Amino acid sequence: MVTSRAAPAAPSDTWRRSAAATNGGYDMFEINPMKRNSGKDPKNEDRSDEPFPIDEPVSAAPRSTRGAGPAATIGPSIHLKGDLTGEEDLVIQGHVEGTINLKQNNLTVGGNGRIHANIFANTITVEGELQGDLYGTEKVIIRRTGNVRGNIVAPRVNLEDGAKFKGSIEMDPKAVESVVAQARPVPADSRPLENKPVSGPGAGKDKPGLKQA
Repeated sequence: MVTSRAAPAAPSDTWRRSAAATNGGYDMFEINPMKRNSGKDPKNEDRSDEPFPIDEPVSAAPRSTRGAGPAATIGPSIHLKGDLTGEEDLVIQGHVEGTINLKQNNLTVGGNGRIHANIFANTITVEGELQGDLYGTEKVIIRRTGNVRGNIVAPRVNLEDGAKFKGSIEMDPKAVESVVAQARPVPADSRPLENKPVSGPGAGKDKPGLKQA
């Protein structure tokens, strides 16, 4: 007598899930064959979900350029007498008498400016009236409205058509550097005091109320 046995039925999906659950959560029987390792290197896996590194902007170091900031201004109603010095660009629309020393900066004498002074500056621009010598380490510009009476010492000089100028011009760069570096600002038309002997009645006599030491 031949007894036939039926082949055991394949385990159902329910049994597979039960077996996976009773094995500590490790899926021993993969239902979806697409989950199997395809042999790709994990280093080359798609990492689109990871945030891209963002480079922080690097601020450039500030450059200190001559004349970069706004220039200071002396208004038309201002009158100054004495030595004027500074370390910033300057525009003069008023009246100045004495000396102006801005060797490292630029000076502009505006159309309303009335200057009676010797000037030391990097670039000197004259649009008004000026009496005195100009020492520019870079250049001197006299606009068509400018009126200058004095000498100019600068490597570059620009006289616009219509400008008024009376004096001499020295444009030797070496001479300019030497003069500007060594010259001390002196008031325009200044003269040294002379010691003159006292003459006349009573010269050499003691004044009343004073005793000789």
